Amino acid sequence: MTRINELRDGVFAVSTDNWRLNSGLVLGTRRALVVDTGAGPRQGAEILAAVRSVTPLPLVVVNTHAHHVHYMGNAVFRRAGAEEFWGHRGCAEAIRAHADYHRSYVGTHEPEMAAAEGPDTAVVPPNRHLPGTGRRPALARVDLGERSAVLFSLGRAHTDNDVCVGTDDVVFVGDLVEQGTDPQFEDSFPRGWAEALDRLADLERYRVFVPGHGRPVERGHVREQARLMRTAIERVDASEAAAAAPGGMRPVTASMFRLPYTPGSARVLLDRLERIRSEAPAGAVPAALSAPQPSAD
Repeated sequence: MTRINELRDGVFAVSTDNWRLNSGLVLGTRRALVVDTGAGPRQGAEILAAVRSVTPLPLVVVNTHAHHVHYMGNAVFRRAGAEEFWGHRGCAEAIRAHADYHRSYVGTHEPEMAAAEGPDTAVVPPNRHLPGTGRRPALARVDLGERSAVLFSLGRAHTDNDVCVGTDDVVFVGDLVEQGTDPQFEDSFPRGWAEALDRLADLERYRVFVPGHGRPVERGHVREQARLMRTAIERVDASEAAAAAPGGMRPVTASMFRLPYTPGSARVLLDRLERIRSEAPAGAVPAALSAPQPSAD
């Protein structure tokens, strides 16, 4: 089942059941922009049908990041005439490197995509990129005719290639913001993620934040996610500092860190922080989280 929610005049959230995915649709006078295309030809076709129920305009696609459910429907849109596929440069690189592995995640709902057999199962990476490497904020504009969409990166966060798409006072944020579930930390950069959330919440022009999964949220939800992530990281840092002191001991289980997440998510966060620490240059000290700026809300 596909649901279309008009958030503002000509700005829509397109929601499909599998993975609780939110795609986006932004209408200009000359062309329309689609945000995220699903996990394969079945979901991609659902999203395309919803888009075509609203507009016949030529299409531009943006992939918010290189996780399977956000880009594996691109071939459907290429066959429908889309030529520009926008994303972070790192998104295109990650798709080329990991798409065959990502197919293993979609077999239940997208068996053709998993097997790489049949129409619209080719991998189509972004061919238009934001500037930069992803380590620093970056911005690009896509002209749709009497309306433009602003594509921006806030640095390494949920992945090293997250892109948000803003128009009017609505911003599609991919998995930078989670609704109804804990953050997914597997290939994240948690310190950068917390800071990116604060920067996102400080962008006063936006009032509606559309996450990649779940319901649209307001600014307070973004700030609360940032606060919880900061709390979790600070508790891990404090535990590590205590363990390094004479006679200190590390907590044995994830629950003993008292993190504000379910045990599974807490374990993934701990593992990710440890991996980032182990890959840092010898003697490097994790950067302290900068203090969030006062809100203008």
